[in-house]
Amino acid sequence: MCIGIPLRLTVVDGIVGRAEDGSAVDLSLVPEAGPGDWVLGFLGAARRLLEPEEASQILDALAAMAAALDGEALDSAFADLTGREPTLPPHLEAARAAGLTEA
Repeated sequence: MCIGIPLRLTVVDGIVGRAEDGSAVDLSLVPEAGPGDWVLGFLGAARRLLEPEEASQILDALAAMAAALDGEALDSAFADLTGREPTLPPHLEAARAAGLTEA
């Protein structure tokens, strides 16, 4: 499994781009990408364009994963989940209410 990393392009020359971190990015699948655009990169290749908001959300999620691996508290990363009981999707809640305990 690989994880897509948001990359902001600084230079585009044909189907080769350069990200802010200096890495080369193959733009064959997103030839419309230009300098300043965010792309979702997998193993050096851009798979799709990202809106800046989505890129920010993904970067925040990756930072939260790194913090969890470092043993840090995640309350600020998942404020919407803190202090409430977890909920199940409706189909699983119906199965639980019906007494099902196994698939």
